Amino acid sequence: MGAKVEKLKVNFKTLEEFKKFKEYGIQELSMLEDLEANMVEDDSESPFYGIYFGDKLVARMSLYQIDAKFDRYFYPPQNYLELWKLEVLADYQGKAFGKALVEFAKSFGLPIKTNPRVQSSGFWEKMGFSKVDYDMERDRGENPLVWYPEGVEPQQ
Repeated sequence: MGAKVEKLKVNFKTLEEFKKFKEYGIQELSMLEDLEANMVEDDSESPFYGIYFGDKLVARMSLYQIDAKFDRYFYPPQNYLELWKLEVLADYQGKAFGKALVEFAKSFGLPIKTNPRVQSSGFWEKMGFSKVDYDMERDRGENPLVWYPEGVEPQQ
């Protein structure tokens, strides 16, 4: 099944769709606050992407491009993506929707950094992500995972 990833518009319909995710009790993944903070009706510069099954949003993520001057993970230093808040509704897990979102992010050809949810490391490893050597100042209590496209390696 070829899941189509779409850029989500920042509008009230998307806000209502996001409320369905929050109902599943994953508070730290709630994107409602992000969405409300960026609310400009039908804003096409949204950092949100999702997959619809029929007319229901079943998977979503935030994808932010970080400027090379802030890169402390990749060599050579360059623009990279931060993938946040990847979530697939429980009834739709195991159907490759999460994989489709990650593959979409990889299609930009930029390195990717993410902070995985508890007990999701196996998924990220299957997607080719690896742990970084923890740096207290840089990582600030997070345990990021990164994906390196060809020709990119860890910063030393």
